[in-house]
Formats: sequence, C-alpha cells, structure tokens
Amino acid sequence: MSDFFLLMWKPLLACLILTGIHTYLGIHVIERKVIFVDLALAQIAALGAVVAFMFGFSLHGQATYWFSLGATFIGAIIFSLTRMRREKIPQEAIIGIVYAVSAAAAILILSRAAEGDEEIRHMLVGNILLVDMREIVTMALLYGLVGFFHWKFRKNFLLISIKPEEAYHKGIRVKGWDILFYLTFGLVVTSSVRIAGVLLVFSFLIVPAVGAILFSDKIASRLFLGWIYGVIASITGIGMSYYFDLPTGATVICVFGGLLVLLTLLKAVIFKSAS
Repeated sequence: MSDFFLLMWKPLLACLILTGIHTYLGIHVIERKVIFVDLALAQIAALGAVVAFMFGFSLHGQATYWFSLGATFIGAIIFSLTRMRREKIPQEAIIGIVYAVSAAAAILILSRAAEGDEEIRHMLVGNILLVDMREIVTMALLYGLVGFFHWKFRKNFLLISIKPEEAYHKGIRVKGWDILFYLTFGLVVTSSVRIAGVLLVFSFLIVPAVGAILFSDKIASRLFLGWIYGVIASITGIGMSYYFDLPTGATVICVFGGLLVLLTLLKAVIFKSAS
C-alpha cells in the first residue's frame, strides 16, 4: 500500500483536482443538453496542438498549449453564438459536426508524422501517470480561479443553464454570459486534455454528473454526490491500474462506466422497492 501511494499520489491528486471542476461544469453541460460539447472542445484543443506540431513545435511544449487554447477559444465562441432561443437546427448537431471534422483533420495531419499513431492514442487517453508537481499546482490555481469566477456569478450561470427562458424574461444578456461560460469551459478543457486526454476528460465531466442526477434534483446535492463519485472512481481506477498493470487512463474510464451501471441498477432497485 505504501508503494502504491509513493508511486501514484501525483496522478491520484490530479484526478481529484479534475473531479472538482469537471463535475460542476458537467452539471451545466447536462442541463444545457449539449453533452458532447466537451468532446468537441477537447478535440478542437487537440487539433490546435496538431497544427502547432505541423509548424515545427513540440506536441507537448508551451507554445503548443497556446495554439490549443486559441483554437479552443474560437470553438467556444462558435458554440456560444450558435445557441439560439428558438432552434431550427439543434446545437448538438453543430457540436457533433465540429467534433467529427476536428478529429478527422487531426488524424490527417498526424498521418504525415512518423509517430502519428502514438500521438493519436495519447490525444485520446493521455498519460496521467506522467503528471508532475508543476502541472498539478498550475491546474489547482487555474481551476480555483475558474471555480471562484463561476461561484461569484453562479446565479446567472445556473439560471441560463437551467431556466434559459426565465433568464431572457429577466433581461439577462444570455449571449454574453454564454460566451463567458464557454470561454472558461474551454480554458479548463484545454488544460485538462493536455494531461488526461480527450476521453478521460469527457468521463470526468459527464459521468459523475449523470450518476448524481440519478439520485437528486438539487444542484448542491448533485455537486456533492458527483464529487464523491469522482473520488471513488479515481481511487478505484488508479488502484486497479497499479495492481493489475493496466493503462491508467483507460482503466479509470472503465471504472467510471462500471460504477454508473451499478448506480443505475441500485436506482432501479430503490424505485421498485418504493413502488
């Protein structure tokens, strides 16, 4: 056990930090019914990194991060502007198109590189085992600032996500707040994908929030339950990857999914017992 914590405490700490901010943002994403916006923004961030690589920068360098962030901000503005009060085309369709095109473009560019296959794998599942203390501290500070910003203006953010019509009636500038939401969301996703990869970030964002929604209708309760879910899944997934010598990111993702199945069955049993 001591060897486990000695070797795995950094990736475990990174997972706990990811849980904190992504569970909160996941609740917004589900309420907005734009489930795959995280995948789309994460893929846009990855495409930005690939474009930087095409210009000769290291895929894991600081310059590449700024390319990713710039691409993500462009995607965030697009998604904020395509949310309409009365939709003719569902925003989820636009998000899906952006994701597919970004993924295809990244694959096309990386196909010209000798190590392209390995970079595509890294883009999807990352390598959280290699996270260092500088990255952990940077994540904690950045996500803390984003979290404080959202807490400070939580009434507007939550109202626009949960009851957009009421926000319009109150005269709130929904489009402007949407831009702020997606920009901060994109900032978090870009930083997370760099460490954890597209699929693991999506799991942290969506699965704990879905598990919490099964058992509560209140935002505060959902947030608390989602945090518990994320902590349990992170510890279990990293523990299994260590003791069974499995890829860490993929193992954590599968544990997230397995726990959701168990919670769904538990909910069904509780519902049946109550009826």
